[in-house]
Amino acid sequence: MKTWKKAALAAMGILAAGMLLFSCGGETKGTAIRVGSKDFTENLIVGELYALALEDAGYTVKRVFAIAGSVVHASIVNGEIDLYPEYTGTGLLTVLKMEAMADPARVYATVKREYARRFNLVWLEPSRANDSQGLALKTSVAREFGIATISDLQRNAHKIRFASQGEFDQRADGLPGLEQVYGPFRWKSSRVFDNGLKYQVLLDDEADLVPAYTTEGRLADTEKFTLLRDDRQMWSPYYLAPVIRADVLAAHPDIAGILNRISASLDTAAMTALNAQVDVDKREIADVAKEFYRGIQPQPGGEGR
Repeated sequence: MKTWKKAALAAMGILAAGMLLFSCGGETKGTAIRVGSKDFTENLIVGELYALALEDAGYTVKRVFAIAGSVVHASIVNGEIDLYPEYTGTGLLTVLKMEAMADPARVYATVKREYARRFNLVWLEPSRANDSQGLALKTSVAREFGIATISDLQRNAHKIRFASQGEFDQRADGLPGLEQVYGPFRWKSSRVFDNGLKYQVLLDDEADLVPAYTTEGRLADTEKFTLLRDDRQMWSPYYLAPVIRADVLAAHPDIAGILNRISASLDTAAMTALNAQVDVDKREIADVAKEFYRGIQPQPGGEGR
């Protein structure tokens, strides 16, 4: 073989070895972590926050976003994704099909134990962002009648125009469940509206009260809308937390700390504000997540990560 050919082959061999070493790395940080998310604003934002944090720590990330909620659990169990944001209430009621519980710590402990036992999945630390069911009242009406809790609402129901979405009146975790816990709600009036129009119905003064989810972006405008406190804990808590495959966490144990820092930065108010930037202000999810992520990083000269 000619000398220049031998030299070229040797160089190619060195380059290939170098590329292999770079891709594997001493800490295997080049391994692609597949971050999933469900297909709605909030979960997409949190999935992007997880991805940004992992990339900042040196990981290569593959985003597998906008998975239907009905199949996302199967996706992680089947090894199609490595981690994603889940809700404690969803884990308890939808995946595990267990009885509802009101205590957040008990719900978390249950899903953490059962996911590990049944699916070899690990729940990391939960955030303080609770995306549960709730009731949103016009703030002007809440102030007029002194309504801050669902108990207050029940006592004043005869003054309130309720905008139902139909099925809420029939579901066990809707109005029937509320009446079992709080007593009957004898509305001033009750009409059925499309769920997508509910906040416009309030703004147009066609109703006073609508069913809601507790981190919906519209609720960031507290001058217009008041989220009533579920003072008798009718609804199970739905706290956001990372769920990760046990084998992935065993191979990369530092991921726990990385994602737990994201959870520590999120509460219901913060999550509502992030959702509002996307759903109300019409900003891009990636931009909103990046801005929030930068805002929670230690400042120069401050405490290290």
